[in-house]
Amino acid sequence: MKLGILGGSFNPVHLGHLFLADKALTSLSLDRIVMIPAYHSPFKPDVNNTETSAEERLQMLAASVSSDSRIVIDDCEIKREGVSYTVDTIEDIIERYLPEGKPSLIIGDDLADDFLKWKNSEKILQLAEIVIARRISSGMLNCKFPHKVIDNDVINISSNEVRRKIQKGLDWRSLVPYEARIIIEDRRLYGFKKNRENISGALITRVEHAAREMITTARFLHSKNTALLAQDLCRRFSLDPSEGYLAGIAHDICKQLDPKEMLKFAKKDGRNISALDKEKPNILHGRAAAVLLEERFSIHNKDVLEAVALHTLGSENMCRLAKVIYIADKTEVSRNIDSRLREMVYREDLQDVSLDKILYTVLKGTISKIQSKKLNLSEDTLKLLEKVKDR
Repeated sequence: MKLGILGGSFNPVHLGHLFLADKALTSLSLDRIVMIPAYHSPFKPDVNNTETSAEERLQMLAASVSSDSRIVIDDCEIKREGVSYTVDTIEDIIERYLPEGKPSLIIGDDLADDFLKWKNSEKILQLAEIVIARRISSGMLNCKFPHKVIDNDVINISSNEVRRKIQKGLDWRSLVPYEARIIIEDRRLYGFKKNRENISGALITRVEHAAREMITTARFLHSKNTALLAQDLCRRFSLDPSEGYLAGIAHDICKQLDPKEMLKFAKKDGRNISALDKEKPNILHGRAAAVLLEERFSIHNKDVLEAVALHTLGSENMCRLAKVIYIADKTEVSRNIDSRLREMVYREDLQDVSLDKILYTVLKGTISKIQSKKLNLSEDTLKLLEKVKDR
């Protein structure tokens, strides 16, 4: 196996690191790259004295490359603790991985000038092939030791800049892998600030991945649109946007289940199964989804579960989040709705339009469609219409 070694603080890992790993894999015809987060780097002693632990840096890196079989994360330097020297790490990697020929040690051109000052640099040259990647310059290098150069683009991202942007509340999310971003936000790393305790981004990601696997692409896109609109409506009406997004992305997660399986899930919530439910078990997909969220994902947020369960028929005493999901499901951007309703839903500057007023308009349109098809109406839907009509 032809092996590459790419070390660093990864504090945090950013897209520049992953672009470099990919470029090295292809340009050097490597089978695999070992990315090694430092416990304490001898090159960046000031960076390592941050509030972010080595374990957290390791977790961000591992999460960011989880689906790429060409990259392996090795925690040898973290286990070793203290300051790790490259020569020791290379010897360890060679002993355990048994690479074909010399492994390629990838370093940035910002470190190349001082390479001969590294501890046992002569031994490093015996053990590994030095490969220099562009980080700060695209000009000529003048290194007095055997090396190769990767012809990579210089990507103007640094971990220091990412940390600075997070600390100051500037735009930073596009600079790091999504998985690392979720960990930074959930754990409030590098001074990241939240206005309130939101639902975990990692939890939302898990549910969203499950929804994409369980329903058709068209249905998933509808769920995504519903989640985005629900998030916007929650901001507008002073609800938690993360709760709106989670309920929106999950509301149809059981839509493709076999009717018998759907009925089996729905019965677990302890509520009555009506004649209409038995006649058209597909309308139970919301209740089934709420049970699934609680059982599989340990979601116990009462409002989220209620919003998912009630999005098909509504209920006389539904919470405000449930009203948001009912509206978003019926009016997301792919839905064919009239211009007046679209303006009520999407115009955030309409101060005189209440949540119940929007819900009433949506309910009237939904009931009209059901009646035009000569289908049976749920008592829950009619009671909800009656309750909000004068608000």
